[in-house]
Amino acid sequence: MKKLIISLLISLPLLSACGIYSFTGTSIQSDVKTITINYFEYKALKVNPTLSNDLTEALKDQFRKLTRLEQVDMDGDLEISGEVTGYDVRASAVTADEVAAQNRLTVSVRIVFENRKYPEDNLEQSFTAYEDYDSTQSLEAVEASLCETIVDKLIEDIFNATVAQW
Repeated sequence: MKKLIISLLISLPLLSACGIYSFTGTSIQSDVKTITINYFEYKALKVNPTLSNDLTEALKDQFRKLTRLEQVDMDGDLEISGEVTGYDVRASAVTADEVAAQNRLTVSVRIVFENRKYPEDNLEQSFTAYEDYDSTQSLEAVEASLCETIVDKLIEDIFNATVAQW
């Protein structure tokens, strides 16, 4: 047992020294030091006045918590910009009487990820997440909690696609 513990302690610094592996699942090269996360523009037809800010701040928080990157206002080694392209509510389940039993709030975003040091990692991609809610509830009553869950899903997907490369 002691040999196992000693060998693990010896190998941990070696794993982190290679520069592209971390225990948070990121694959950021060791010479990449900064990131710029731009404000997400809101371009969806249906308006949610806080969604752009919520997405932007949640993405900044995710990078602050899970990476060693310094966040800078401009010209970071990595840069993420994005826009909310969709914010829609539709029926997702219909009863035998053709009445909506469940509604679905769907949010779509498009991001552009630029890696100035490793341009082969650049990415432009759309992401969509949704949450269902009972049609007896109004959107206004559940919108804040639905959006919080949707933002969490979107941030995880964006983070994974940009620096975890899953």
